[in-house]
Amino acid sequence: MLVSVLVFAQVISAAGPAPSTGGPFPDITLPVPDNPAQKEYLGLKGKGSFRLSQIKAGLLIIEIFSMYCPYCQKEAPNVNELHRLISSREDIKDKIKIIGIGAGNTPLEIDVFRKKYDIEFPLFSDETFSAHAATGGVRTPYFFVIRTKTGEPGVIVYANVGSIEDPQQFLDLIIKKSTLE
Repeated sequence: MLVSVLVFAQVISAAGPAPSTGGPFPDITLPVPDNPAQKEYLGLKGKGSFRLSQIKAGLLIIEIFSMYCPYCQKEAPNVNELHRLISSREDIKDKIKIIGIGAGNTPLEIDVFRKKYDIEFPLFSDETFSAHAATGGVRTPYFFVIRTKTGEPGVIVYANVGSIEDPQQFLDLIIKKSTLE
């Protein structure tokens, strides 16, 4: 635990400012999910790693979370409902994807969080805090909504710390802000 705290302190001290609305989002590298359904959901093939710009979606919702964050735990049902709302709509289910990045969380911790809160969308471990640092060392939960174009860095259309509160209102807001129709 002490090593994690020291790594976190070093990474956060090196982190730059959080990316802001209208600006580019870092093209973070993550491991390709082992789960075939999650791989298909993201439009990925093969093994190894991938960059966020390879995800096939018009909008990508990224939640920076920690399994130890009580606010993230409280928010899990809202994010699950958001995922359910998106998945149930034929007009947007292939255009909007959600992922979670667990700041400082190991793969085991991510699996515990996934199982405890019955999370169906892909969650990724950020054990070394590298993705967290690339996003400015933001507090959790933090939501970024990225307008994507395969192979190009995403553009941030929404960024905010805290709860999404009402999943339907959040979905309506991001569709409007992104001009995704």
